[in-house]
Amino acid sequence: MSNPFDLTGKVAVITGANTGIGQGIALALAAAGADIAAVGRTPATETVEKARALGRRAEVISADLSTIDPVGRVVDETVEKLGGLDILVNNAGIIRRNDSLDFTEEDWDAVMDTNLKSVFFLCQAAARHMVAKGGGKIINIASMLTFQGGIRVPSYTASKSGIGGLTKLLANEWAAKGINVNAIAPGYIDTNNTAALQADETRNRQILERIPAGRWGSPEDMGGAAVFLASRASDYVQGHILAVDGGWLAR
Repeated sequence: MSNPFDLTGKVAVITGANTGIGQGIALALAAAGADIAAVGRTPATETVEKARALGRRAEVISADLSTIDPVGRVVDETVEKLGGLDILVNNAGIIRRNDSLDFTEEDWDAVMDTNLKSVFFLCQAAARHMVAKGGGKIINIASMLTFQGGIRVPSYTASKSGIGGLTKLLANEWAAKGINVNAIAPGYIDTNNTAALQADETRNRQILERIPAGRWGSPEDMGGAAVFLASRASDYVQGHILAVDGGWLAR
């Protein structure tokens, strides 16, 4: 039997692909056979070079997803440069921290625009292409705060809760069109977004004490889940939020 996890011949768009979780997912998809469109506000040159070293075609697509202006261009450039679009990974995201009593409208809008608004419209643009060709895979990046409230990150919590609902809604609408829409909810991962938590001795200790695996996750830990949700192995998985969290939610 052929390998159900094989992505040979598929083209994947990964946003926020220059570092962290986005880079980890992009390289896992490339290792499974996919060609890569690495989207980032800063050029994802290192990611592209590593994907090419794996024998894949890979292209940098520069786009600032703080607005929806580049959304159509991301899809068009991918199709033009790589010949199609089969997989979309919505990883790009930002976070702002402050007490809710002091949280500003500017910080609220910045996070919601990048983490939720641009995600929806990129899903829409990609899905229009996927419907025309008979299907595809969309993977949104959720969070532990899709399930929990967190503290001092009101817009981030709202945006990631929105990602959970949006993933389910789009699955309901698009499953019959051959598009699988699912999400990965990373646990506490060693990235730039969590640097402040890791630097806080008390919070870092509290977090580690709750993770059964006993460590922060790495971007590479997201790779297997992404390959599964991008491949035909997940053809009957729809609207699911897959926690990759070292056991955090089970505690």
